[in-house]
Amino acid sequence: MSLLPYALARPFLFGLDPERAHDLTLDSIARMQNTPLQCVWSQNRVDDPVVLAGLKFPNRIGLAAGLDKNGRCIDGLGAMGFGFIEVGTVTPKAQPGNPKPRMFRLPEANALINRLGFNNEGLDAFIANVKRARFRANGGILGLNIGKNAATPIDDAASDYLLCLDGVYPHADYVTLNISSPNTKNLRALQGDDALDSLLGAVQQRREQLAAKHGRRVPVFLKIAPDLDEAQVDAIAATLKRHAIDGVIATNTTIARDAVKHLAHGDEAGGLSGAPVFAASNRVIAQLRAALGSAYPIIGVGGVMSAADARAKVAAGANLVQLYTGFIYQGPALVAAAARALAQKVPA
Repeated sequence: MSLLPYALARPFLFGLDPERAHDLTLDSIARMQNTPLQCVWSQNRVDDPVVLAGLKFPNRIGLAAGLDKNGRCIDGLGAMGFGFIEVGTVTPKAQPGNPKPRMFRLPEANALINRLGFNNEGLDAFIANVKRARFRANGGILGLNIGKNAATPIDDAASDYLLCLDGVYPHADYVTLNISSPNTKNLRALQGDDALDSLLGAVQQRREQLAAKHGRRVPVFLKIAPDLDEAQVDAIAATLKRHAIDGVIATNTTIARDAVKHLAHGDEAGGLSGAPVFAASNRVIAQLRAALGSAYPIIGVGGVMSAADARAKVAAGANLVQLYTGFIYQGPALVAAAARALAQKVPA
């Protein structure tokens, strides 16, 4: 169990610029993971195994992509009790992302806004970090999230996804296609009918080639936005089934501002995460479940700030639940509380 309550560290971290706090935290975890100092934050993983997309997840609580973009801290984060960790988004080439400042806290709303823009060190560095991690060997499930470079024209986006898929395939338990960040120009256009059909067709063809080459079939998931109407969600569901994509992650951040426009930083450009996206995410999850049927894998993410919120994601139709902003606000205790709630070991 953690020797340092997050409540003691949070005031210091929240006193810093959000991106500075983020970088400082990841730097510390990267240095201390797999050493005796990891006991500062480590806690036992709740045992609640579930099989999804052919993978055995130790429990149903995971870390969403975006927090550890370069895969530097997989083991340190895994020690906090997550059943699965998703890292990235990685792009073929390193890129700095958007200009700073580009991350903002909205504590009155339990929310964040970011416009980071897929800042990362590139595919080669990412793979090197992933290969060093021991999380998979210790029973955890590792998802690798891939995207396109900002400089790549949207019409050529598939080439970036295929390059990343080639690179990460041997090292992933599952691969996520991120087409839903609002912080890369035109990226969400890939959610349109024709563009999505073309991308998923190319990915599925390459996945079959890679499965034959490596002798294992790695599930592919698609991550979508909450800012979709009913017709768009139904069209995406049909395309997922047509191309035999293994699962869907719902949802990414929102561009809506109704819940926070009256707050400081509420009008900043970027993706809004945390409590304000909870209802929209659940709406998309419920619609996907209705469209895809009871057996189709859905990972729910968006606004999980408590164990009760995790249960609500499952009630909406999710099989698994990911944390991001709630984890930043609540710390590792939320991981254990949510995992226990989904295992029905404690009241939500």
